[in-house]
Amino acid sequence: MDGTEQVNKELTKIEVDDTSSSVEIKVLLFARARELTGVPDLTLKMPSGSTTQKCMDELVLKFPNLKEVRSCVVLALNEEYTTDSAIVQHRDELAIIPPISGG
Repeated sequence: MDGTEQVNKELTKIEVDDTSSSVEIKVLLFARARELTGVPDLTLKMPSGSTTQKCMDELVLKFPNLKEVRSCVVLALNEEYTTDSAIVQHRDELAIIPPISGG
């Protein structure tokens, strides 16, 4: 293996092994949140140690229309209701659940 191949291999390792500085989570959007964003789910990359509140902040930056429901959504992390201060982990699933009305 020549020097160039070795450097490329090491760079690939760094990128793959560098999961400690960021996490990827799956975000599920329901009801009005889905309507406002136009997507049922997405992958969100966040800095390690981020809270669910920081994830919501990022989502509102990407989808400003979410401000409409932000104050009244319920969050679920890995299928359990959670708070704004919960820390997200790599490959977690965060559900954004606005109020649902019907009859």
